[in-house]
Amino acid sequence: MNVFISGISGTGMGPLALMAKDAGLNVFGSDLNEGAITKELREKKIDFKVGKQDGTYFKRIIEREGIDWFVHTSALPKNHPELILSEKHGIKTSKRDEFIAFLVKELNLKMVAVAGTHGKTTTTSMIVWLCKKLGVPASYLVGTTLGFAKSGQYKKGAEYFIYEADEYDRNFLYFHPWLSVITMVSYDHNDIYPTKANYQAAFTKFIKQSRETIVNDGRNDKKILLAGKARKVDAKLAIRALRIMEPSIEIERIYEAINAFPGVGRRFERICDGVYSDYGHHPEEISATIELAKEEAKNIGKKGVVVAYEPHQNTRQHEVFTEYKDAFVGADKVFWLPTYLTREDPNLAILRPEDFIESLTNKEAAEPATIGNEFGNVLKNYQKDGYLVLLMTAGPADAWLRELFCGV
Repeated sequence: MNVFISGISGTGMGPLALMAKDAGLNVFGSDLNEGAITKELREKKIDFKVGKQDGTYFKRIIEREGIDWFVHTSALPKNHPELILSEKHGIKTSKRDEFIAFLVKELNLKMVAVAGTHGKTTTTSMIVWLCKKLGVPASYLVGTTLGFAKSGQYKKGAEYFIYEADEYDRNFLYFHPWLSVITMVSYDHNDIYPTKANYQAAFTKFIKQSRETIVNDGRNDKKILLAGKARKVDAKLAIRALRIMEPSIEIERIYEAINAFPGVGRRFERICDGVYSDYGHHPEEISATIELAKEEAKNIGKKGVVVAYEPHQNTRQHEVFTEYKDAFVGADKVFWLPTYLTREDPNLAILRPEDFIESLTNKEAAEPATIGNEFGNVLKNYQKDGYLVLLMTAGPADAWLRELFCGV
């Protein structure tokens, strides 16, 4: 089968391309810009093009190879040249959920799906880590980069398929998992789910579609030694999932493996000494990550925690505005960057950093900031002065931070 994936180099579609290639499919693709998975795609010798997606490259692949399935992201507009070309040539066209379901069925895999408002990437990565450390064959897709493995893989003969099941665009409702792991559920994505009840109903449906489900039971596990309450919760869920998958593995071996978990890309990822990047862009995630950062700062001898925060999507910020009040408590300094704008409602006023800061309990510790050389020097000075510097963003500030401190 020949598959063309639009948006191939990002963390949503890139791992899927890697898995499909492993499964023996011929994979092609395109992307407007290079993404986090570009390097892995090249290592797999996948044929793809980065640049203007005007249909020229896609047309050439259709004529040269023939395409059986065109897979695209939820963000692809209906008038996108590649989508129009696919429909014109009568190529089967779908978002990634339908294609993933096809692979799961064709490859006879048991889906272990991790869903939740927060923590799903880390929990999914932890299950993958445990499988690799303990010799459990598994295929998987994770929506991030992993230092210990590729972001996506099909392992021939594997019984299980570990999947980060995203609720955005109701993606996860396409599946009927063998096992579902629910990290936590709090309201998000108001552009897809107009009310909190609607959001919760989607998770209820997902659970009903699953053969078996495990959820956070709220109890501590003292044998999990990882820093941060949220990370401990994720680790406990990963352990419980593995014990259902492979009940014969000794529990002490599992604890030893989970306590050596190295982390994942952009989930409290260490960039260099005292500098970390995190994907957090929801008040609950922020609060949990600051707690983790404070514990980490104490462990590595730092004076305290300095946060730079880039909110994601103005539409979402209007929804969660009142939830920020105590989100940054514990941070010694907070720099609030302008919101990263995507998929916006033109009728909503753009909220300013000053608007958010005024709502904070610790507003005296916060001030507006903008990406640039001057602000970069401010963060470098805090690092030199012995503070842990933490960036939280789902947007382009992550690349800026890496360039600033690492030159990459």
